[in-house]
Amino acid sequence: MPRFNQKAIWVVGVLSLLVLSAGVEATAVGKVWTFDGDTPDSLPKEFVVGTLFDGRPAGDWKVLRTDQAKSPPHVLGQVEEKGAEHAYKVVLVNGTEGSDAELEVSFLPVDGRADMGGGLIWRASDDRNYYLTRANPLEQNIRIYRVVKGIRHLLQKFDQTISVKRWHTLRVITSGCQVRVLYDERQVFDLCDNTFTRGRVGLWTKSDAVTYFDDLKVRVLK
Repeated sequence: MPRFNQKAIWVVGVLSLLVLSAGVEATAVGKVWTFDGDTPDSLPKEFVVGTLFDGRPAGDWKVLRTDQAKSPPHVLGQVEEKGAEHAYKVVLVNGTEGSDAELEVSFLPVDGRADMGGGLIWRASDDRNYYLTRANPLEQNIRIYRVVKGIRHLLQKFDQTISVKRWHTLRVITSGCQVRVLYDERQVFDLCDNTFTRGRVGLWTKSDAVTYFDDLKVRVLK
């Protein structure tokens, strides 16, 4: 084979490897928030608290130092102990926008009489439009919703014994219209919905639920 052709093939091969490597790096963005490096009583800089319908902040979200942390010493807590029935306490995370994603969070139900527990948000265009899966120890179930203009629309529910004052995990995997949800590593939902195609990730509680969150993991597939 002529020398020129050999060199040309070598260059093409190297360029192909570089393109492939660049593609792998460009298709997945992952981050983990343990909150352990954040200052107590503050909010991590990427996190943005939503607003309630009356304009007030959607909850009192802040980093807490506690011996109840799953990965000590800090958690992110929603600690406002009051709220109307449909007061959705929402915090969204900037820099997590995408379509397909894998996300996971651990949550600890701490208190609540009208409501308890918490959930994961994905494909949020804002604090009124998003997908949500949440686990409620008072109702002993897990549900998945689409929230449109601040109104929840139930997609599916799953009855499940949920112990209070112990850590649980929610994991969501999305690909196109397909959504899979795992609770404590057990799959509870596998469905298709096309309402939202991309958006940010977030965390959620409702009404008077006091909840701690730890080890939020987000891997966005662009």
